[in-house]
Amino acid sequence: MAPNIVPPDYPRIKVVRSFEELIGTEFADGVNALCWQRDLPGDFAEVVQHLQVRDGIDTLDEATLRALPLSEQGKAAVEVLLEDQQLLRDHGLDPILDCIASYPREEEPGAVRTDVYSFHADSATARADTWLCTYFGPSSEGLRHDQACRRVDLPETRAALLEEFGGQDDRAFLIYLEECCYDLHYAPVDGAQPFGFGQGNLWRIAVQYPGSPVPPCIHRAPDTLPGDPPRLLLIS
Repeated sequence: MAPNIVPPDYPRIKVVRSFEELIGTEFADGVNALCWQRDLPGDFAEVVQHLQVRDGIDTLDEATLRALPLSEQGKAAVEVLLEDQQLLRDHGLDPILDCIASYPREEEPGAVRTDVYSFHADSATARADTWLCTYFGPSSEGLRHDQACRRVDLPETRAALLEEFGGQDDRAFLIYLEECCYDLHYAPVDGAQPFGFGQGNLWRIAVQYPGSPVPPCIHRAPDTLPGDPPRLLLIS
């Protein structure tokens, strides 16, 4: 399933035109994702090339980025990376910039896979949002709610989880699903069309928390395939 970029007919996504609109718009009326579409200056591929991340995840700081031997276009990309982080910090957020060759995968996944390659919703105990921007490499992917099913609601999966739990389908089982984060993971239905978050776009997506006015945004990290370049990702 190759993802489409920002489906125009999906009412849960609202495209905004500025950072001020991105941070100032409330999630309401079913809208659970805001996208600031951008065409960014600079050569992010050059930045990634000089970082030489071959495996796993490297978290980047300003000193590391400024020490890279870059062209003017590469330096322009670094300025964008630093400016975006400062924008978020100025609003009380704690952004992290990662160069990602691969995320850890579950070596022996059970009935429900719970790594970041699985479609999932983020969760929190209090009001929160997730912020994402892919500057280079495969972008994050989203899944429409009308094309998704919670994995714990699939009969075969639920039966396997009940066997794993060793009890009955009661409140204790629901607590078990929540504690293991199984209830946050989703399966695409037949014919589902995931959408890509795109490169350069800054997203703010809804998280599952008590009292949230909208359902959480379903998303995942793209599968890492042989030959794919590392991702340059901002997340908060």
